[in-house]
Amino acid sequence: MSTHDTTPAQSLKRQAQADAVPGTLPGILRTGFANIGFELRGYFRTPDAVFFTFLFPLVMLGIFGVAFESQGDVGVLEDGTGGISMAAYYLPGMAAAGLLLIGMQNLATDIARERSDGWLRRLGGTPLSPVSYFIGKIGMILVTALAQLALLVAFAAVAFQVELPTEPEQWLRLAWLFAFGIVAMALLGVALSALPRSSRSATAVILPIVLLLQFISGVYLQFSMLPEWLQQVASLFPLKWLAQGMRSVFLPDHFKALELSGSWDLSLVALNLGIWLVVGLVLSLVTFRWQRRS
Repeated sequence: MSTHDTTPAQSLKRQAQADAVPGTLPGILRTGFANIGFELRGYFRTPDAVFFTFLFPLVMLGIFGVAFESQGDVGVLEDGTGGISMAAYYLPGMAAAGLLLIGMQNLATDIARERSDGWLRRLGGTPLSPVSYFIGKIGMILVTALAQLALLVAFAAVAFQVELPTEPEQWLRLAWLFAFGIVAMALLGVALSALPRSSRSATAVILPIVLLLQFISGVYLQFSMLPEWLQQVASLFPLKWLAQGMRSVFLPDHFKALELSGSWDLSLVALNLGIWLVVGLVLSLVTFRWQRRS
């Protein structure tokens, strides 16, 4: 048996051909949900993808939490209260970065690789609907992002005794931030997948973009320590707003004074994430192709 016998292209081709009425809504949905399982199995069988997109935020939170533990609490008020550990301070940034890594980096490299290796071209010649293909991709992204966020929060609470939000409003805020963030990042990942010319260049093209966004958006560096002009530049991109929203969930309220405007600006967070969601949708519709143009 050749290695191609287990590729998603052939598995989905068999699934699509097995539908009673290919192209109908029930067949499209049935094939799409079956594709979620294929995508999840393929994802967790790829060690480098699991480490650099799923486990990476946990590893970085552990490193920062241990490395800066000796510096004491951050954000202590004049009366000596309100301070939090460095692990607690970095948690919201890592939560935002996790959505970026799974939604944008993973999806962009995955689609670029499948296009370069010819899987998408073969899928385009089957009864498989593009809707079914993307149901599988987005389903995989949602499942892995939810699992990562839950694991990250649990790791912070258990390993570093980070106090988690207690108000229902904060958890509801986390829910809509997650929904906006993962959808926007996934759509931008689809659009970004059009840039690499081959599967070999996918990581080299996408990784610098992802790293740059993390460094200027308050993930690895304290956002308030960046020059004001760099904070303004970061405000043009979605990760800054997602990280700011996450800080409003996990950090004490007095930390909002460190933001550029001195407030969490949740309405602006929602607006900017919504704008980037629409931008990602338009770009993905315009740029997505089953095969790379010459």
